[in-house]
Amino acid sequence: MTPPLLDIQRLSVDFATRRGTVRAIDSISLSVAKGETLGIVGESGSGKSVTSYAVMNILDRAGKIAGGKISYGGMSMHKISERDMRDIRGREISMIFQNPRAALNPIRKVGQQIADVLVQHNQATRATARAKAIEMLLAVKIKDAEKRYEAYPFELSGGMCQRVVIAMALACKPQLLIADEPTTGLDVTTQKAVMDLITELTAQFNMSTILITHDLGLAAAYCDRLLVMEKGHVVEQNTSTALFNAPKKAYTKQLLNATPHRDSYVRDLLTPDQRAKALTLPASTEPGAALLSVKSLKKEFGKPGSGNHHIAVRDLSFDIRKGESLGLVGESGCGKSTTSSMIMRLLDTTEGSIEFLGQDIAAIPAKQFARHTLRGKLQMVFQDPTDSLNPRWSAERSIADPLLRLSPDMPNADRQARVLELATLVGLPVELLNRFPHQLSGGQKARVGIARAVAMEPELLILDEPTAALDVSVQAVVLNLLEDLKHRLGMSYLFISHDLNVVRLLCDRIIVMQHGEIVEQGHAHQIMDAPQTDYTRSLLAAIPHPPASDASVAETAALIQDGAS
Repeated sequence: MTPPLLDIQRLSVDFATRRGTVRAIDSISLSVAKGETLGIVGESGSGKSVTSYAVMNILDRAGKIAGGKISYGGMSMHKISERDMRDIRGREISMIFQNPRAALNPIRKVGQQIADVLVQHNQATRATARAKAIEMLLAVKIKDAEKRYEAYPFELSGGMCQRVVIAMALACKPQLLIADEPTTGLDVTTQKAVMDLITELTAQFNMSTILITHDLGLAAAYCDRLLVMEKGHVVEQNTSTALFNAPKKAYTKQLLNATPHRDSYVRDLLTPDQRAKALTLPASTEPGAALLSVKSLKKEFGKPGSGNHHIAVRDLSFDIRKGESLGLVGESGCGKSTTSSMIMRLLDTTEGSIEFLGQDIAAIPAKQFARHTLRGKLQMVFQDPTDSLNPRWSAERSIADPLLRLSPDMPNADRQARVLELATLVGLPVELLNRFPHQLSGGQKARVGIARAVAMEPELLILDEPTAALDVSVQAVVLNLLEDLKHRLGMSYLFISHDLNVVRLLCDRIIVMQHGEIVEQGHAHQIMDAPQTDYTRSLLAAIPHPPASDASVAETAALIQDGAS
């Protein structure tokens, strides 16, 4: 029997904290065979990333391996010197980190950072490193690779930075690739392209891969085996098909139920106990009069005729009616965020009108709209709940911020009462109000962001990928919270996402954007079940679906084949 490439036996990892020692991983065992792809799934805090950090020997100062063994290719990794480990990292074992901006040097060109890896591990000389780095940029589907070689991280989008990090990790063709949430922030077609690339290289070089993710559909589509972790323990492991068809543990079943499927409803994502406590949603009603009317909207960046001229949005027209939820979907760079920024009046328009509550707010300069009377009626929930909260403010201060800015005359007692009311409304325990963002979980931070957004009782709430960074179980709770708030407060939603399954759960209609233009729009079920354009079909085909049965695996494969053809 061939020994595994990576073998972990009864590994335990402790972290020293002010409150004593915390055991992050408790006696876990796993192995990865040569050429195998192992998926590690579970919620935040389950120990997925800590496991990978232990393998790479990059635990922070507070962390230490408290027991167990890590063996790679017969070497005892837990005993190896840091000098030898530096040689192994990147050449033998490489890692794709979850936060690409944190993984890149902000003051060095991204192409040079790839070249540095190649030179350090003797994969290129200084004379040949640039050409090989450009080859890697092309391999991860970065257009204008020679131009992007000269770019700094802050000049690239989050998705583009993620692809640069992937290029760095694959540059030396390692034997073991650890991918920690490698597609976070990428649209579905780019996600598929990246994962297909990793799969292709894995097969070509007989590499092994550990895919760490909270996306069970992604894990099912690309992994041979799956390992489920909860609170530092391995609760279940099996082949992908067997685990999805017949999960044995309650926790695994909970994760599967919380993953959106093509035919699931928003309440289906909750646990039975959560469903029992949820509101009874009213029957669908016809939306009211137009709340927002966008006509012939256009946004240009740079001067026409110059090298940096770009039309991000062109001739965009749509309406959102009172009580309606509209989904805006498309790949990164299609103009979704630019559109939402213009509607929020964070960006000025080049042409067109944005009529909100009977007034053309596009005519109001973005700088002036911050104090406009309509500002409180138009609010936004941002993609990353961590980045959108001031790290120096408590949850209470963050929720109170719009009240302080837009209702400065409100008495302190009334404002405090309103903050308590909002915390209760979004399900945030009041004892957490004095905590800072780093002391809150992802779901708790998302609730703070939502409470802040609804503080002024807006008519329209713009949701920019509000659950993209959340675990599936937390995402399920947040999506249901948004559905409840819509009915309780009578709000309308503009829901921006690249995940059509999530959009379908909350939205009445869907608009599909490509290259700054609308290519298709219609009722959510019509877009999902009978798309009219090849582009929409390609978006649907790129969505990884967890197989509920052997039949659904065949259906997913057929869908992907149809999209490819």
